[in-house]
Amino acid sequence: MKKLFLFFFLIIFYIINVNAGENKMILKIEHGNVEIELFQDVAPNHVERIKTLAKNKKYDGVVFHRVIDGFMVQTGDVKFGNSNSENYDLSLVGTGGSDLPDLKAEFSDIPHERGTLSMARSQNPDSGNSQFFICLEASPHLDRQYTAFGKVTKGMEFIDKIKKGDGPNGSVSEPDKILSISFSK
Repeated sequence: MKKLFLFFFLIIFYIINVNAGENKMILKIEHGNVEIELFQDVAPNHVERIKTLAKNKKYDGVVFHRVIDGFMVQTGDVKFGNSNSENYDLSLVGTGGSDLPDLKAEFSDIPHERGTLSMARSQNPDSGNSQFFICLEASPHLDRQYTAFGKVTKGMEFIDKIKKGDGPNGSVSEPDKILSISFSK
């Protein structure tokens, strides 16, 4: 009986540790590596979506198409924003997503402060798909309106170096891009 208990304990311990190790995202950009803690317990479907797309290399080469100084940097248009793809079209970047269905919102009490990772969407709260943004400053007007699912823990200085956009919508004419996204402990 003790061996059986020990066996189940070890299996549970292993499962918890394997899943815990997957909640650190490494966003590699031209300026350096950005470490992001993912909030699996708060927004499990959004975290899983980012992991799925990243593990399939869908974000590699995707540009930061909307960058508003003092507000946020946005990326993740895997349809029109991949600079390595034949579908890359700067005039359409920001209108696309993945082939996966849109996600139901997972709003929480996590504040949109400097370094918060959140899912971009249209006017429909349940339209998040692949695009996401990182807040450059506190943006409380986004709280409980957008799904926050992570927080930058290291490398925010590299996010600050991303080229800023022009005009009120923040579109970037020669955007920086994601080199890759990976996960580690």
